[in-house]
Amino acid sequence: MTYVITRLCIDCVDRGCVEVCPVECIYEPLHAAPPERPAMLYIHPTQCISCGACEPECPWGAIYEDRELPDLLQADAAINVLCEEHPSAFAVAVPVRDATGQIIRKSRPSVPAVAANRSRWGVK
Repeated sequence: MTYVITRLCIDCVDRGCVEVCPVECIYEPLHAAPPERPAMLYIHPTQCISCGACEPECPWGAIYEDRELPDLLQADAAINVLCEEHPSAFAVAVPVRDATGQIIRKSRPSVPAVAANRSRWGVK
C-alpha cells in the first residue's frame, strides 16, 4: 500500500503535502514537464511509508491511498512511478520559502475552484 498523487494536482501544486511528509518521498519534475510527466507532484512508491499524513493536507483532494483510487484515476498510480523509474528527471520537492526562510503557503482554493478542477478531470 502507498499513496498516489493524482492528475488533480496538475497545475495546482499546493505543497502542503510536502511540509508534512516525514520521509521526503514527494518529488517534483526538474525540468519543463513533457506530456508523459505532467506538472504536478509525485509520491515515490517505494519510499512512501503509507503514513497518510499527506492526504488531508491537499486542498485539491488529489491524494489517495492506492487501493482507494477511483476507477477514473487508476492510471495515475503508474504516473507516480515515473519518479522512481527516471530519478534524474526528478528532485525531492521542498516547501517554497521567503528570504527569511519562512514557508510561503499558497492560498487555499475555494470550494468552487476545487469543484471546477475535479470536473476538468471528470472526477465527482
